[in-house]
Amino acid sequence: MKQITLFTIAFLGCFSLALTGCSKKKEEGKITIDGSSTVFPVSEAVAEEFGKGKRVKITVGKSGTGGGMKKFCAGEIDITGASRYMKDSEKELCAKNNVEFIELPVAYDGISVVVPKDSFINELTTDELKKLWAPESQEKVTNWKQIRDSFPDKKITLFGPGTDSGTFDYFTKKIVGKTQASRGDYTSSEDDNTLVTGVTKTDGSLAYFGFAYYKENKSKLKAVAIKHKDGKATVPTMDTISDGTYAPLSRPIFIYVSKKAAERSEVDAIVKYYLGDGLKLAKDVGYIPLPDKIASEANKRYADRVLGSSK
Repeated sequence: MKQITLFTIAFLGCFSLALTGCSKKKEEGKITIDGSSTVFPVSEAVAEEFGKGKRVKITVGKSGTGGGMKKFCAGEIDITGASRYMKDSEKELCAKNNVEFIELPVAYDGISVVVPKDSFINELTTDELKKLWAPESQEKVTNWKQIRDSFPDKKITLFGPGTDSGTFDYFTKKIVGKTQASRGDYTSSEDDNTLVTGVTKTDGSLAYFGFAYYKENKSKLKAVAIKHKDGKATVPTMDTISDGTYAPLSRPIFIYVSKKAAERSEVDAIVKYYLGDGLKLAKDVGYIPLPDKIASEANKRYADRVLGSSK
């Protein structure tokens, strides 16, 4: 009799919850994410953790910030990662295709200038970086002694992001002084792991990419300290990026979410995950979590469906 009573209570309890779900409803559907290779580790971690136990197919690509924006503004994907703010030309493309969007920061990054672990380079000024990467240096500045007299007579080999990269846009603007102004005689890739491999295997080489890729490969890379104007030479760390002293290469990184896609429950759920547990995952993959105030503002921005870019 006791067993029957317990079974009946359990059954009735579950039945009474059926209207709200005796077990937690599992999200279903498909979510497409693309964009920045810098944001990729965050999106990949979010997709993996969010997708556990759910019937949701999540694809995460890394075609670069520019490549992702093209797909996003064409309505081909739900979410795109970006390592810079959306450009005016991209806003116009989204408007032309009636793609309304919400811009959300997900972490902070510091573009890391790196060399092989045993390199003679320990620090560079922003002026030296400009001389190294400026368009007029192409096929002319080819030896490290041209950058600094005390450097050895050694060939310069450069690796960096492709022109679709938001990191490329940000770096050229802050270092060279104009977006997309860069020498072209360097090895480029939208895959930061390719850049890591290139610089670790090449004597006299230098590259730049997101902090997470440097942090993951610290055993074989050295971060170059950057001296900006009258400041002291500073290497990228969690602290120097967070407090902005790693200047001028500290920056926020973003996701852009289609308003139409956010109306689907599975997309809405993963965006909320980005802005919740995903903020902790950003630290796990090597980036700097948003301060509580900024995280709260991002959550409110999404909850209120505030459209457009903040710049």
